[in-house]
Amino acid sequence: MNIPEKMKAAVLYNFKDIRVEEREVPAPGDDEVLIKIAACGICGTDVKIITHGMPKQPPFGEFIIGHEYAGEVVKTGKTVDEFKVGDRVAVEIHKGCGRCKNCIMGHYTACLNYGNIEKGHRANGFTCNGGFAEYAVNHVNTLYKLPDHISFDESTIITTAGTCIYGIDMTGGYIPGDTVAVLGPGPIGLMSVQVARALGAGKIILTGTREERLELGKKLGADHTINIKEEDLNQRMMELTDGLGADLVLEAAGGENSLQQALESVRKGGKICLLAFYKKPVTADISIAVRNGVNLYTVRGEGRMSVGRALALMAQGRITGKPLITHTFPLEKINEAFKTFMERIGGAMKVVVHP
Repeated sequence: MNIPEKMKAAVLYNFKDIRVEEREVPAPGDDEVLIKIAACGICGTDVKIITHGMPKQPPFGEFIIGHEYAGEVVKTGKTVDEFKVGDRVAVEIHKGCGRCKNCIMGHYTACLNYGNIEKGHRANGFTCNGGFAEYAVNHVNTLYKLPDHISFDESTIITTAGTCIYGIDMTGGYIPGDTVAVLGPGPIGLMSVQVARALGAGKIILTGTREERLELGKKLGADHTINIKEEDLNQRMMELTDGLGADLVLEAAGGENSLQQALESVRKGGKICLLAFYKKPVTADISIAVRNGVNLYTVRGEGRMSVGRALALMAQGRITGKPLITHTFPLEKINEAFKTFMERIGGAMKVVVHP
């Protein structure tokens, strides 16, 4: 394919200072491919990156942001035979070093060499350049072939779905017949509802404050919704679970009181998995967990190849990202795209940028 020397890219120059400018098209290493990006979604973590920063991110003026992207392979490295030019691919973020204890055990999103590119770690859009650009380089371990019937736009939510699957996986993975409570009807919460339904949950309860999102949650598989602005969460949760609480609580809100709400929603001996990042330190009565034998889990991102599992569910029509995509923008208007996402203009939920 005809690959140019220069490309347009969104570069972070300072907090809340994103500039679209020309950069050199990167060259893939021996075990990497070059992707011509078709779509890149804005994630809540992108907001954290551009407003407060994340550990090990590249310097201002060099850092091309974005991590939820998809596109077409246009060049392959010398040893790559897993993919070929022309393949449509979706990506996941993390490529572990492959040599630390966590990576060997499959927990590469918690790589002990996180941010150390010399030792092989990469987290596109976090510790190295990402996808708000016309081209990006990815290691073959972070790529999944995209079926023709899944659009590039819809596939930008695959990493979100992968996070949900990873969370359920880490809590044991078996939820058929269980009552699952999902806190927060944002993209992670709404994908969690769908994943829980696809994996056989018996009853799904979705909580939140925005009625339109709760209604969408019902359409996507929630059996019950609780608007915590209008109802007492604990009282309603107990009513819906015969006084027991949920077997599994997936905390996808990341609010100031969300952990406390999770503790008050789970049954004795149940499980809580924290999927969201929190804006600041939170306070909760952790004695509830100790007293009731509740197990707390956390996950970072989409580990243990959960993006591939999410893609399989999407290919089968068991989960969908289409209803969550509310806005699209060209790369040149990325600042408007972030403003729309951050201020939820026009009910924005998932905003996709096209290079």
